[in-house]
Amino acid sequence: METEKFWYLKHTNIFAGMTDVDFGDLNRIADMVRYTRHEQVHGRDDSDDVIYLIKEGRVKIYKPLPEEKELTLAVLEPGEIFGEMAMFEEEPHGTIAETLDDTLLCVIRRRDFGILLRKRPELAMRTAIIVGVKRRFIENRLENLVFRSVSSRLALLLIALAEKDGIRESRGITLNVKLSEQKLARLTATPRETTSPLLNEIERLGYIEIRRRRIKIFNQWALKKIADDRMRELSIQEDPEPTDDFAGI
Repeated sequence: METEKFWYLKHTNIFAGMTDVDFGDLNRIADMVRYTRHEQVHGRDDSDDVIYLIKEGRVKIYKPLPEEKELTLAVLEPGEIFGEMAMFEEEPHGTIAETLDDTLLCVIRRRDFGILLRKRPELAMRTAIIVGVKRRFIENRLENLVFRSVSSRLALLLIALAEKDGIRESRGITLNVKLSEQKLARLTATPRETTSPLLNEIERLGYIEIRRRRIKIFNQWALKKIADDRMRELSIQEDPEPTDDFAGI
């Protein structure tokens, strides 16, 4: 397990360029912990003074909202880090980290990581840059929640997913991820009852196609126009034909 942990640490994005001696120091202060799917890693009431490095699986960082809603701030993948923002007094208040898959995390005490940062200025600089990027991303997410209509948030999400996980084909871009209406609603901090008719309307307009929880985007520019019209809500045709592509979710 020690050899495996050493290999995992060397393949974490934040530690690019470090020497084997550096990794030896890091290896001594790190523990590897496995989590099952949909398990809470840490929450708003936790006092764990640790940071986490994702080695396998994905972790969702979200903020609970009233009426059992939530705002997803980030979905982190292998090689990414979380919990480190508290070292710079930038930890978003009241956030929860939850695994989306069976996940392997490298856990390091913040105090030990802080000592390592003082010894390795280049690592401290890289960590500070990551924290700054995360802070701007979270601020943008919160701004989108407050200052955008639901249809604008939904179109913006589809565009972002196309850029990150889209497969370009001759007739459009297929999102390489299965999405339920409930998941889309959570990602936009919107009730499912609001998200569903908007998806149906965007599909009726011919901008997307939904088949078995897979979304294919035909007109990215039309979605961008909806997203850019920040406060205007998309008009929905009366009695739109319901789709059963998300049935059973």
